[in-house]
Amino acid sequence: MQQRISLVTLGVADVARARAFYERLGWRGQEVEETVFFQAGGSALVLWGRDKLADDAGVTDPGDDGFGGLSLAQNVHSRAEVDAVLADAVAAGATLTRPARVTFYGGYAGCFTDPDGHVWEIAYNPGLPLAEDGSLIVPDFGSA
Repeated sequence: MQQRISLVTLGVADVARARAFYERLGWRGQEVEETVFFQAGGSALVLWGRDKLADDAGVTDPGDDGFGGLSLAQNVHSRAEVDAVLADAVAAGATLTRPARVTFYGGYAGCFTDPDGHVWEIAYNPGLPLAEDGSLIVPDFGSA
């Protein structure tokens, strides 16, 4: 298996509501057969009905809507950009779950949840450089 991710699909309760939220953040999506696709660098973020996603994956959805042990993250170029993205997310309807603060690794980060409870971390991390286009560059940490 190649080391890459092509799609991240979020199971949502209401596709139209979820799409509207992400579009308020400035993302631009395309809907095909009740599924919304957002280009996200070299991959895509997809919104699909939670029940359909569970059925397609062959799993039972307990419907807890609690933390599922997964978070999405977007690294940005500065502390000021962290603050701006978090403010934009809250204005778009997100719930701020952790205000931005200095992190143990010398960066700066905060978290929010989207209307379906998916956790997003917005972070500035000087140890994980970004290319000009915003793509993350994982450095050689000197360990295996």
